[in-house]
Amino acid sequence: MLLLLAWVGVPAISGQPPAPSARTGDSRATARSYKLTPESLPQAAAPKGKLEGPFLFRSKILENTVRKYWVYVPAQYNPRKPACVLVFQDGQRAINPRGALRVPVVLDNLIHWQEIPVTIGIFITPGQRGETYPESIGHGNPNNRSIEYDSLGDAYARFVVEEMLPEVGKRYNLTADPEGRAIGGASSGAIAAFTVAWERPNAFRKVVSLIGSFTNLRGGHVYPDLVKQSERKPVRVYLQDGLYDNRNAERPERDWYLQNRAMAAALQEKGYDVAYTLGEGGHSDDHGGALLPHILRWLWRDYPR
Repeated sequence: MLLLLAWVGVPAISGQPPAPSARTGDSRATARSYKLTPESLPQAAAPKGKLEGPFLFRSKILENTVRKYWVYVPAQYNPRKPACVLVFQDGQRAINPRGALRVPVVLDNLIHWQEIPVTIGIFITPGQRGETYPESIGHGNPNNRSIEYDSLGDAYARFVVEEMLPEVGKRYNLTADPEGRAIGGASSGAIAAFTVAWERPNAFRKVVSLIGSFTNLRGGHVYPDLVKQSERKPVRVYLQDGLYDNRNAERPERDWYLQNRAMAAALQEKGYDVAYTLGEGGHSDDHGGALLPHILRWLWRDYPR
C-alpha cells in the first residue's frame, strides 16, 4: 500500500515537476520552507527524558573510526520492561535543540500522549577516520560519513546491530523484537537507515527516510530495481522528499527527487507498507522535521502501547 500525502498547505502533487535547467540545486530558489508544529516543541505537561552523552565509540567493524553517540531515555522508561528503540543517523543534527528535527523533544511529547510506545533513542554521528574526534566538527559531518552512509552492503548494518545495540544494551533494557525497532535519518543518513533494515530485517522493521540520497553517490541509485527484483522484506518505510530536492538534468541517477519517486514506486509495486510525502521543499531537514511526529505515529500505529 502506498500513501501519497501532501503536507498542510501544500497541494497534492500530480504530473511532472518543473524540470531543472542545469545541474543540481538550480531550482532551490523556488523551494518552500516549513516550520515546526507544537508537537516538536517542549510541552509543559510532557515529562522530559534524559539525553545522555556524548560518548565516544571506536568501532572494530568500521575500522579506524571514532564517533560520538547520545542516548535518550524517556521519563516513562521502566528497566523491567524492554523499551522500543529508535536509532537516528547524523545524531549531532537529530538532537540539536535549535535544529529542524529535535527528535528527543518529539519523543517526549508522543510518548507522553501515548501515541508511540516507550522508546529509547540512540543518536549516532558518522565516523571520523583516525584516533580522535575533533571538537571543531560541531554539528558538521565527520570525514567517513559518505563511505559509511552511501555505500551498499552490510558493513554499517553490522556496526549498528552487532556493536551499537549491544553497547547501549549494557545499560538499558532494549527490545529484541524487530517490530519494536525503528531506524531513520536524513539525506545520506536516510539511505543508511534503509540499508540497515534492508540488510537486517530481523533487527529493524521500521524506517524513517527524509530527503533520502537514493542516488549514485556510491551506487545507491540501484535500490529501486533491487527492491523490485528481490523478495519482499517485512519492512515498513516512510519516505519524505521535496519537489525541489537536488535536481540534475544531466544525470537522472543523481537527481534526488527522481530517485525518491522511483523508490516509492518500487516499494509500492513490491507490496511494501510504504508512505510517501512530497512537499515543495528542497534538500533541507525542515519539512521532515515538521512531519516527524506524524511519521513516528504512522510507523508505530499498530504497535502495542
